[in-house]
Amino acid sequence: MITSVLVANRGEIACRVFRTCRASGIRTVAVHSDADENALHARVADTAVRLPGVTPAQTYLRADLIVKAAVTAGADAVHPGYGFLSENAGFARAVLDAGLVWIGPPPEAIEAMASKTRAKALMGLDPLRADDVTEADLPVLVKAAAGGGGRGMRVVRRLAELEPALEGARAEAASAFGDGEVFVEPYLENGRHVEVQILADTHGTVWALGTRDCSLQRRHQKVVEEAPAPGLSDELADELRTLAVRAARAVDYTGAGTVEFLVADGRAHFLEMNTRLQVEHPVTEAVFGIDLVAEQIRVAEGHALAAEPPRARGHAVEARLYAEDPAADWTPQTGTLHRLAVPEGVRLDTGFGDGDTIGVHYDPMIAKVVAHAPTRAEAVRGLAGALEKATVHGPVTNRDLLVASLRHEEFTSARMDTGFYDRHLTTLTAPAPDPYAPLAAALAEAHGRSRFGGWRNLPSQPQTRRYLLAGEEHEVRYHHTRTGLTADGVHVVHADAALVVLEADGVRRRFQVARHGDRVHVNATTLTALPRFPEPENQRAPGSLLAPMPGTVVKIADGLVTGSSVRAGEPIVWLEAMKMQHVISAPTAGTLTALPVTTGQQVDVNALLAVVRTS
Repeated sequence: MITSVLVANRGEIACRVFRTCRASGIRTVAVHSDADENALHARVADTAVRLPGVTPAQTYLRADLIVKAAVTAGADAVHPGYGFLSENAGFARAVLDAGLVWIGPPPEAIEAMASKTRAKALMGLDPLRADDVTEADLPVLVKAAAGGGGRGMRVVRRLAELEPALEGARAEAASAFGDGEVFVEPYLENGRHVEVQILADTHGTVWALGTRDCSLQRRHQKVVEEAPAPGLSDELADELRTLAVRAARAVDYTGAGTVEFLVADGRAHFLEMNTRLQVEHPVTEAVFGIDLVAEQIRVAEGHALAAEPPRARGHAVEARLYAEDPAADWTPQTGTLHRLAVPEGVRLDTGFGDGDTIGVHYDPMIAKVVAHAPTRAEAVRGLAGALEKATVHGPVTNRDLLVASLRHEEFTSARMDTGFYDRHLTTLTAPAPDPYAPLAAALAEAHGRSRFGGWRNLPSQPQTRRYLLAGEEHEVRYHHTRTGLTADGVHVVHADAALVVLEADGVRRRFQVARHGDRVHVNATTLTALPRFPEPENQRAPGSLLAPMPGTVVKIADGLVTGSSVRAGEPIVWLEAMKMQHVISAPTAGTLTALPVTTGQQVDVNALLAVVRTS
């Protein structure tokens, strides 16, 4: 019987596994990097062990230190979570060799399926050799053989882009997974990403727990997932489940796993098998009414599954809330998460608490929000409403994008595919600010200020405040009077530092207001308070290329020095942040007049990386 579990991962998944362990009376052990010393998963565990590492990003790849931590802390089992070492057969063997219980599939099954190239061979498929790619094969997708999460993936549409894509994918995969192997496969445009959750025991029973659709993706990483996958014919759904069970039986699989497919033109194309729990597992849990982590633990203890899985009920949808700016090429964001809360009736899985810092070392996902209802329409509507009403105070997030995506006609009618954001991102990220948000922010700020001299018997100049909203400056004017605050054309029903109630054209609206520094959150709208007396702007040379986020300079284009001529779009600097590489390119043709950074240098947001003077 398992009594103590170490989770070899961090953040949201570690907290999620700990939740099941606590409910089962199992002690919990967390491991953490120096950057995660005060992270939520380290705080909520019964015991936390520091892992020394060269860099925070590499810390959780140290299998030897994690096994040592489990033994030292008195754990008798290890749960790998997902990512990092979860699909590493060597780690699984090290856990077993230390006399610990491995809450995962056998190392042999991991070896067979964790590498996408070996998995394809097992399913009778051969990856396309990079050397054999011709114009007729385009577009193709370069993929990392190990890991997931969209890292180490590049779409190639021109032969000239293939070699740089291979190089970039290898570097990103090596950084994220410790394995730089990549391969090439045909890229099917506008297919649907559909997967099957499996659960197998050591007694020969394999459950296929329905289907999930994960077609809404950015950077080949899932954003919105749902179960069951809508719009599949019964025949195709049966085929997917049959193929998934066949894949599991082919490698004597045990535990939880996911078999992924691309569905196009009514046909299923095998992609890979993930020998771990998936980020989107909560939608399957909601539909089948089970706890997959609890089932993983039971299987690891040797218990048998029932002959048939539970009956599926209703529909579930999950949205991933990221600290990123979709309108700025999905740029990751960092900073303090001051407050995160969602309305009752939806599930929130997160690795952050109020006041925690979202740093640069790891994936920018803040949380997953899940809604379950009797029908798909009700689940989608419920999730969109919950996200719209959620309190998310901190860095820029994709919350507005998620709400708009869930309400888009293509999604509500289940006609989406993996090209959804390629087609609709500009429309979905078009600013739609609340016109009353600046006034509500100003009135909340004005609450409690001394009114001495603020009103007179004779008309006086209004008070003014300025805010930046959706890239535009808004000036707000209001008056202090004997009866309180007033604004032209709007009746101020109530105003204090946290709540403003306005009535316009007979319609009364409530605004929850919170301010953190110069950031003001008014319901779901975020504004930036501007100084009353603008300061001279910091001068930057024309053509300055600034770091879009804090990160590490991992590469500078070969041969580039001050004075070099560059072409428009030519890569200059590669910046790594949150396990992803971001290419900083010349915006126009010109001359490189400054290159103040070096490889390996840490830079802050808006740090000067280079200057390109237009020819």
